[in-house]
Amino acid sequence: MSEKNVSHTKWMKRAIFLASLGKNTTTPNPRVGAVILDKNGSLISEGFHFKAGMPHAEAMAFNNLKKDAKGGTMYVNLEPCCHQGKTPPCVDKVISSGLKKVYISIEDPDKRVSGKGIKLLKEAGIQVHLGLCKKESLDLNKAFIHRNITKKAFGVLKWAMSIDGRIALKNGNSKWITNDESRSLVHSFRAEFDAIIIGGNTLRRDNPLLTTRGFKNPEPLRVVFTKSLDLPSKSNVWDCSKAKTLVIYDSSTANESYLSRIPKCVEVEKVLSDNPVLISKILAKRGCNKVLWECGPGLATAAIKSNCIQELITFIAPKILGGENSMNPLSDFEFREMHEIIKLSDSQFSLIGNDICVKSSLKNHFYT
Repeated sequence: MSEKNVSHTKWMKRAIFLASLGKNTTTPNPRVGAVILDKNGSLISEGFHFKAGMPHAEAMAFNNLKKDAKGGTMYVNLEPCCHQGKTPPCVDKVISSGLKKVYISIEDPDKRVSGKGIKLLKEAGIQVHLGLCKKESLDLNKAFIHRNITKKAFGVLKWAMSIDGRIALKNGNSKWITNDESRSLVHSFRAEFDAIIIGGNTLRRDNPLLTTRGFKNPEPLRVVFTKSLDLPSKSNVWDCSKAKTLVIYDSSTANESYLSRIPKCVEVEKVLSDNPVLISKILAKRGCNKVLWECGPGLATAAIKSNCIQELITFIAPKILGGENSMNPLSDFEFREMHEIIKLSDSQFSLIGNDICVKSSLKNHFYT
């Protein structure tokens, strides 16, 4: 790699780092960072998008300018927007600034922007270079990209189990399989998500709080999916002072007389079947980029089958629960041959005290 290319890569990686500073706060927007150099190649400004409704990265960078940007260069990890939203189009600011070159890592998947921002820059006589540090930029905004392309939220399935693959005893008792450190880590993990999903059985059995315990404010939306609506009248998730709660129910099977049990502060939506895709689409429409499924085996398996899960987080404790009737994390996929099984990729392993945490990507083969 030439010295010139090394310099370009350095500044784009700086833009990507700045973008990462908005890791848990930009939803439904993407994570974007911008760096501006003057015509001599010296850094004169930088910025990042922190929160929806606040200035975009390019706008912040222009607001922070130390000197005239005319003839200079901008590095930005995502194509500048060209539509009026809560903030003005960034492309207009770039063009009026007199910049000579713009390095863009990836196109914006949003149909209101995709390719149009680049086209306007080129038409204004600005040299546009696309594709620098593409892999890193795709990874940083994979959830935003997934939601825009598929109209579904990017899904991560999490469970904790014993070393013999059990998530609870046959009587449902599961407190606690993993250690204190792992459970605390789960709370911090939740801060990366816009919503946390459980099923009615998990609500009835565990009565979870489903919060980050203060790692994120506001807390992720708590989502309960139920086929029956037979939910307890008292529950931790009914306390909306801690976090917002949404109940989604299958209207084809639910007894709607049970709706009276649900407090008025809880939002309710109905769907026409128990297909998890409907849940994922509702949350995507609400602007949720990334959602965490903390549900039981039935809903978890259905979510994988319907391509609602893109990654897995598994905590494994050095304990043996035993018992043929103890609970498994997943139900039967009805595989009959080894070539049918699901293979995971990009696995990362870490030790949490004496527990093991495994993060993996899932390339779903049920539907494409």
